[in-house]
Amino acid sequence: MNSLHGAAPAVRLQGVVKRYGARNVVDGVSLDIAQGEFFALLGANGAGKTTLISMLSGLARPSAGSVQVLGRDVTREPYVTRRLLGVVPQELVFDPFFTVREALRLQSGYFGLRRNDAWIDELLQRLGLAQQAEQNMRALSGGMKRRVMVAQALVHKPPVIVLDEPTAGVDVELRQSLWQFITDLNRQGHTVLLTTHYLEEAESLCSRIGMLKLGRLVALDATHALLARFASTQLLLRAGGQPLPPALAQRARAVGARHAWTVRDAAEVERMLGELRAAGCEIEELEVRRADLEDAFLQIMAGQAGADA
Repeated sequence: MNSLHGAAPAVRLQGVVKRYGARNVVDGVSLDIAQGEFFALLGANGAGKTTLISMLSGLARPSAGSVQVLGRDVTREPYVTRRLLGVVPQELVFDPFFTVREALRLQSGYFGLRRNDAWIDELLQRLGLAQQAEQNMRALSGGMKRRVMVAQALVHKPPVIVLDEPTAGVDVELRQSLWQFITDLNRQGHTVLLTTHYLEEAESLCSRIGMLKLGRLVALDATHALLARFASTQLLLRAGGQPLPPALAQRARAVGARHAWTVRDAAEVERMLGELRAAGCEIEELEVRRADLEDAFLQIMAGQAGADA
């Protein structure tokens, strides 16, 4: 799919603020997402991700700043921008009075698409809904309802696809089929904006990543560049017996029940293990591995890494 909108970014956020009372839920976010990009927006619960998506989709108005989709302002041209977007929200939202096929035909009608059955059939097939096409929405499992929500978001072939936690609580089969389909659409030129708590999804799928913390953009970089900043070796262990030596305890960070350190090489690992043994620590579990996006995310959220935003 070739660009029909010149050089305009698929999504442009300029100084976006969303204020509820005295609190800024989104606090001055500026960000461009290029056409054809597969972009991840990450953050802990309450970071402002869903609020940003609500403003992008026109469900909420920014308190300050501007939101654009393919060069069109969401506040000034809501009907135009809604046609450019396909949004899959976190919440399960469905009409209990229609079958799956009827729901997709009704959604097509919202966008003035009268002869859309061929694409609806493809959506049903690609999302594993063909056998449920004539079932009432009330009869579907939660995972199947989420598949229908994805199909509804894609029924008008939007150039910009927004996925807000699309695989939360769904089975492995849906994840695999969904990501294969979305990746195919991205290769055809569709822009994809993803929020997810499954960081391995973001790492494997997305070419660039932004991270939000308390409504502010605290990191923004290409995925490979972000990982390169944290490409050190990680030593993770769980120790019993005596407390950690103070020098090692100061450098450690908690990863569940284990302690983690960034190390340069095998010689440093051996030296640290020697210090632990000398202090009377009993090593109950040990792992040495390369850092991944989860490590980067945890360090950035903890304020241990400089922001690139």
